[in-house]
Amino acid sequence: MANDGPVEHGYPHLETVRAAITALYKRLSYDTIQTFPTSVLPADVAFCDTDDLYLGAQRVAHELVRHYRLPDARLIVSFREMRHAANVELAAGPEYFVELNDRFRTHRRDIGAALAHEVAHVYLHRLDLSFPGVRDNEILTDTATTYLGAGWLLLDAYREDRASSQKLGYLTPEEFGYVLAKRALVFGEDPSVWFTSPQAYTAYVKGMELARRDEQQPPLTAAGWAGRRRYAHDRRHAQAAPPQPGVRYSFTPDGGGRLRVSFPCPTCHQRIRVPVRGRVRARCALCRSVLECDT
Repeated sequence: MANDGPVEHGYPHLETVRAAITALYKRLSYDTIQTFPTSVLPADVAFCDTDDLYLGAQRVAHELVRHYRLPDARLIVSFREMRHAANVELAAGPEYFVELNDRFRTHRRDIGAALAHEVAHVYLHRLDLSFPGVRDNEILTDTATTYLGAGWLLLDAYREDRASSQKLGYLTPEEFGYVLAKRALVFGEDPSVWFTSPQAYTAYVKGMELARRDEQQPPLTAAGWAGRRRYAHDRRHAQAAPPQPGVRYSFTPDGGGRLRVSFPCPTCHQRIRVPVRGRVRARCALCRSVLECDT
């Protein structure tokens, strides 16, 4: 939690975020991900200053448990002084003890954001889905929280001005915006209407720009002129030169000596391999996206 400290920007964790989206599709399947078409609504996690602190926190926790479809999980919420925003004890269940930073006693509007991340920890724990290392596992949790419809709360908790700053989660604001945009492109949902933080909206717009660029990379037919020209050059020299830095496609010969190109699916980032033979239509076996390619 950045509390009046510097907020990191940009995309330093982008490859881990993309790997997390792939891992979600692999572990949950396309069909299960499609059962999360609606994000957590603001009214479901609203917290008024006149609400009882503990009863209100339990109510919000219950709504998030319901969103993740964990009906037999019960969260016991408490508050204490700590460095991080929150912590959850991942035991066998069905009860899970969540501690929230004392800061949330007076910043109640962000309790939903903190709990969204912790309930996602419980969800992934039950799925037995994790990444090695604390940092990468927290990035996986932020990505899952966002892609499954509760992470807009984390981005909306980001606020920054000349005098103060606050950010929850391990992703940068732009990375949260990127994952939100990837979700929006899949479900046709616009989370920006729920933002109360102008900085969150700006980060979402930047994330959407990057997510759109994923759909405009060669060999996809939506690639721009410069990308197509570079791709054609790399294809001609594929046998003699190693892959160039900055490109996500690669060429390899198949068993018959013919050339094939592999590239990441713009939706789930699973790599797809197709023959180099001009216009082809590829279907991602993981997320079922149908891609128009010019190889």
